[in-house]
Amino acid sequence: MALGRSPALGFIFVTVVLDVLGVGIIIPILPELVKELQGLGLGSASYTYGILIGLYSLMQFVFAPILGSLSDQFGRRPVILISLFGGALDYFLLAWAPTLAWLFIGRIISGISGANFSAASAYIADISPPEKRSANFGILGAAFGLGFIIGPFLGGKLGVIDPRLPFWVAGCLTLLNWFYGFFVLPESLKLKNRRPFSFARANPFGALGELKKHPLIKGLSLTYFLSSFAHQVYPATWVLYTSYRYGWTPEQTGNSLGLVGLMSAIVQGGLTRIVIPRIGERNAAIWGLGIMLLAMIGYAFATEPWMIYAMIVFGSLSGVATPALQGVVSKTTADDQQGAIQGAFTSLQSITGIFGPPIMTGLFGYFISKNAPFMIPGAAFFFGALLILLAAIVASRTFRFYGGEEVIREKQG
Repeated sequence: MALGRSPALGFIFVTVVLDVLGVGIIIPILPELVKELQGLGLGSASYTYGILIGLYSLMQFVFAPILGSLSDQFGRRPVILISLFGGALDYFLLAWAPTLAWLFIGRIISGISGANFSAASAYIADISPPEKRSANFGILGAAFGLGFIIGPFLGGKLGVIDPRLPFWVAGCLTLLNWFYGFFVLPESLKLKNRRPFSFARANPFGALGELKKHPLIKGLSLTYFLSSFAHQVYPATWVLYTSYRYGWTPEQTGNSLGLVGLMSAIVQGGLTRIVIPRIGERNAAIWGLGIMLLAMIGYAFATEPWMIYAMIVFGSLSGVATPALQGVVSKTTADDQQGAIQGAFTSLQSITGIFGPPIMTGLFGYFISKNAPFMIPGAAFFFGALLILLAAIVASRTFRFYGGEEVIREKQG
């Protein structure tokens, strides 16, 4: 059944929103649910909560390249629909979970189904002409922003009624999206552009090895990794930093996160479609990284709460960088390898989700302790700024030596 590009993009947008919603919805309610199932105090619940968060990222690291490679052989549609259906069932499982063990099983399934981001990214590459890919990848960023708003809000409001209710609601929404996709979503990958599944390419380490085959992709993948690692400072330390430095309540923290999500949706969903075509992908990536650098330094130095809000608005302009990087990489990748490469990029991001939070929280905890030579509450943001600086240097050198705006498509593999 035929479906225009705009409705197809809309479906992918909603799919990614629901993926991110699944992450955000647990932020306000999972500690209480863990506490309920464990029957212990908040300290033990917090430790278990951290393991559950890391487990989700670990599953994405393992399965993103697998789902991406499967989509290169069987098409994007079946991979996306199967993962959506599994995600809906998983929400119902989490809502029902009678023991902590079932909660762990549920988070494993969540991480696997959430790895469909690789297939969703490949779908956008399939249906977008090269000159519009970066702008359309911005839709994914907007979806992240919106999901980041809806998830914590939905979890917080419904969790007051019952800690399990948000999971029932999220499951129903995901199931409705699956029904829509099942009946109207077309396949985007042409038969001539498919290639057989290979575990050598699909395992996460083999998939990361694929990034080395083209110098441009290799350099930009390092840029993407460093940038993603730096961004772990936000989920890891935002609540800790703002409550320590400004005495913010959970409601004030929620308001700030709502603005983060709103600005992300505006910039990546709208501004990228204007800025990237005008200044080009290379300039958008470099300027975006520069804004990220300044914003992180601004967060570290901010002495008043209003400065945080100013930095949120200013820093959101950096959202043009990631779609620009993805657009360049997509143009350089052969049609039968889009899923594998996007899966490898998702795995890179998942690695930062595993190791980034403990490093960032460790920096924050140490530099507000008595053992630190200097009291630096914003130490994690300074570290993030250093990572962004390295990312910008790598991107600049990569563009200089291996290609700028004119990216030549290579049939790899």
